[in-house]
Amino acid sequence: QVFPIQARSSFQVHFSFYSLKMAGKIQQYVACKKALTQFIGKQNCAPIMVRLAWHDSGNYDKRISEWPACGGATGSIRFAPEINYGANAGLAKGLKFLEPMKAEYPAVSWADLIQMGSACAIEATGGPKIPMKYGRVEAPDSSACPEEKSRGTAGNAGLPDAMAPFGCGAQDAPTHLRNIFYRMGFDDEGIVALSGAHTIGRAFKERSGTVEYGYGDKNASKYTKSGCPVRHDATSGDYMPGGKSWTEKWLSFDNSYFTTLAEKQANPELIRFPTDEALFQDEKFRPYFEKFAASQEDFFEAYSRAHKKLSELGAKFEDGGFTLPEE
Repeated sequence: QVFPIQARSSFQVHFSFYSLKMAGKIQQYVACKKALTQFIGKQNCAPIMVRLAWHDSGNYDKRISEWPACGGATGSIRFAPEINYGANAGLAKGLKFLEPMKAEYPAVSWADLIQMGSACAIEATGGPKIPMKYGRVEAPDSSACPEEKSRGTAGNAGLPDAMAPFGCGAQDAPTHLRNIFYRMGFDDEGIVALSGAHTIGRAFKERSGTVEYGYGDKNASKYTKSGCPVRHDATSGDYMPGGKSWTEKWLSFDNSYFTTLAEKQANPELIRFPTDEALFQDEKFRPYFEKFAASQEDFFEAYSRAHKKLSELGAKFEDGGFTLPEE
């Protein structure tokens, strides 16, 4: 029996080709996410991955409609002059960590790779799984870098300051936090939830200059010396010693940022900036602070929403974007 050959429309051929191309692209994303999660866990570099992604998306300005002038998760941080802004000191190291991944998985855009690294970092340190969306178009060149004072701040393209003088002109920390994060479209709950990510990470004298502790064991605080059990699996791992952290276990993503700040007596070995104290001193921030200190589950739920929103600010998604299959 001879079966007739059915002609395929140009739409069917195009859709079939697109589907195959998309399937191959998603395979690369899945493989990249797996490799990146393993790398972050081995290198103990979760904090810098989170900071890199936040600083890429954190210059978003909802008042600007044009892309990429609006800023946000565009991948523009990989270009000068943006990578050289004071607030981004040390982040070139994070980009170096990602370069082999970009070479191995070229289908993953730089804008996606930077945000993927942050989501993987949260999960690798014991935090919630962020429901990420991918397909971001990457900024083509340095013309996408926002100017330092373009967000109404004294510098750093509108990224937040840890302490006065505040670049936005605010006279106190709560007002500063609202000036910065309201510009991005966040509310008070989102501000407090995102602040909770300081449960991981450290500050260094050589980077932000906000602490007296720097690189190496000689310049480390009590909890950032070599061999401290700081990971969420209670091991020390192999990490660069030094700096000063907000929490004792600064490679464990949990709600200890809030429970530590809730202690009446500040621990001199841990960071407590004015922008941290604002979360429990300000009457509108305080209910969320107390909620997250009391319940890690509530914190994870709110944080996951806020992280996803931050990762999509200003992003231009190709064909509406896509999600990865459940693992």
